[in-house]
Amino acid sequence: MMFWSKGEKNNGFDVLYHNMKHGQISSKELTDFIRERSTIEEAYARSMTKLAKSAGNFSQLGTFAPVWDVFKSSTEKLASCHMELVRKLQELIKEVQKYVEEQAKAHKKTKEEVASTLEAVQNIQTISQALQKSKENYNAKTVEQERLRKEGATQRDVDKAGVKAKKATESYKSYVEKYATAKSEFEQKMAETAQKFQDIEESHILHMKEIIQSYSQSVDETHSQIGEVHNEFVRNVENTSVESLIQKLAESKGTGKERPGKPRRFDSRWSVFLSCVPAISLTDCSHAKENSFYSSSDSEDEDEPRKFHVEIKPVQPNNGTHQNRATIDELKASIGNIILSPSTSVGTQKHSEHTKVPHIYLLLLSSAAESLWTPLLRTSELQLHQQTSNSVRFSFSGTSRGPSPVTLASQDALPIAVAFTESVNAYFKGADPTKCIVKITGDMTLSFPMGIIKVFTSNPTPPVLTFKLKNTSRLEQILPNQQLLYSDPSQSDSDSKDFWFNMQALTSYLRKASDQNPSSSYYNVDILKYQVLSDGIHSTPLNLAVYWKCTPSTTDLRLDYRYNPDSMASPGALTNVQILVPVDGGVTNMQSLPSSIWNSEQNKCLWKLNDISEKSENEGSGSLRAKFDLSNGPSSPSTLAVQFMNEGSTLSGVDMELQGSGFRLSLNKKRFATGTFHSCTFALKVGISLQ
Repeated sequence: MMFWSKGEKNNGFDVLYHNMKHGQISSKELTDFIRERSTIEEAYARSMTKLAKSAGNFSQLGTFAPVWDVFKSSTEKLASCHMELVRKLQELIKEVQKYVEEQAKAHKKTKEEVASTLEAVQNIQTISQALQKSKENYNAKTVEQERLRKEGATQRDVDKAGVKAKKATESYKSYVEKYATAKSEFEQKMAETAQKFQDIEESHILHMKEIIQSYSQSVDETHSQIGEVHNEFVRNVENTSVESLIQKLAESKGTGKERPGKPRRFDSRWSVFLSCVPAISLTDCSHAKENSFYSSSDSEDEDEPRKFHVEIKPVQPNNGTHQNRATIDELKASIGNIILSPSTSVGTQKHSEHTKVPHIYLLLLSSAAESLWTPLLRTSELQLHQQTSNSVRFSFSGTSRGPSPVTLASQDALPIAVAFTESVNAYFKGADPTKCIVKITGDMTLSFPMGIIKVFTSNPTPPVLTFKLKNTSRLEQILPNQQLLYSDPSQSDSDSKDFWFNMQALTSYLRKASDQNPSSSYYNVDILKYQVLSDGIHSTPLNLAVYWKCTPSTTDLRLDYRYNPDSMASPGALTNVQILVPVDGGVTNMQSLPSSIWNSEQNKCLWKLNDISEKSENEGSGSLRAKFDLSNGPSSPSTLAVQFMNEGSTLSGVDMELQGSGFRLSLNKKRFATGTFHSCTFALKVGISLQ
């Protein structure tokens, strides 16, 4: 009992009672802390809302204007995330306040229940003081009587001193008896009260931890939502290309896409170039006077600006590669001989090797050419890429972890493999099943073939890898790889969760892995981790109970085990079962059933068992027995280590289902094994890898 303590001058009760009262102070202070955090979050959310409004009021002129909508939307969502955290914290404050009220009632009730203990404490304190004085008086009277006897005092004085010593002795004896009675009552009541105080403190700490866990979960969920908003912001910015911004400006400010009915003077409405021009040709007006946009004379005066004829050709149907190539050739031919001149006028040479045009004209032509040429080149790369991908082939061999051997063409669904690996940690205390503590964790890993990297890197818009995580109702917590995965935290289905990849981040990750290990035929990527809801001993595939009998000359050990198929989603055999038992005390001889191996250097006994399943003898139940002769006993009961594994099943039953047609699952691998544990009598040992 941790809180059992009489303390100095029997003040342990006072210490424990005031410690209980301090719990109320801690609860109120935690309420204040969460309330202050809520106030900060609310102020931040309101500031973000104000910032979002200001972004909406920024200039809507120019090509950059649409980007402010991205900022406004993202900032509003961030404000919403923080306001949602405020709401959760306010709900949590109500819970804490409710707990504070319940705590006060419980403390008041406890104060009444321990009143008799307080009386016992005060009684023993009073008796202790009286006992001490009585003891001092007894010693003084006894010493006085002895002194008179030694100094030869009169018999009358000696007898008189003897009477006083006798009274002091009787009084001292009486207080000793009273103290013994008071001490017995004090210890009994104090033991009960100390246990009560300990129960209160344990409950208090657990409740406070639950509150903190709720607080932490709320903050963590908000951070995840903020991460999603930020990732969405990044995607929106990346998807807002230069071409799209210019196109939006053209659509909102342009003069239309119809071919002009008659020649018009070139003016500031240059968006015509962006919407109408697949090819542009310029002619010096000195050689095409009849087509001039100007109505002035044909004079070649050096002071007069040179005049140009701008011919706009309408967009022609794109019927194939040949047509697109011709269009690019026309564009090159049209603008190939134009060079930039910093001046606003041209020279007087009629037959210059290169025709010079005003600076503003070239800027407009360059913008038009770029807006036209860029999508044409992209189309070429995609094809004008498809030709290259048709010859891409990759396959896998020599490993069970990667996808199965395949031949991939550009139109095929891309093969990937998934592995679920779970670790079960269990602590058994003796033979008491209620003392069993179990923790089950899992990892989800995807394996990508080497050749898939080429598909990703050569395709500017690879298919998005999307999957559904099924049977998630048995999971207590899911921790996705936030660098690679997106998910919607507001999903309401408790038995499944949807995830999709940041394809750009995934491509970068795989490219980096390829650079580090270019000879590998596949690359594994950790996708997410999870923790499984545990039901104590019912969640363990192998239930255990250990018994020790230790004497100075021998140690008897018995380990009972029982296969538990109900713990598995699909019951399967436990393989590679090993039990390792350390035995001290100087073992000189060992007898065991079934037979085991004794390691004298490590002082450990090892059993290696056959596979355990429902098909085993006694449906997977059995016992291990051993007797050890000792030279330096007795032995001390020690920690037992147990390990096993299973291929083909999991304890959680969690599974993965691909969404869409861009990918296919070539391998779905499941396994679980034991982890590492410690206890005073027994521990279940587990460990797992993809090898």
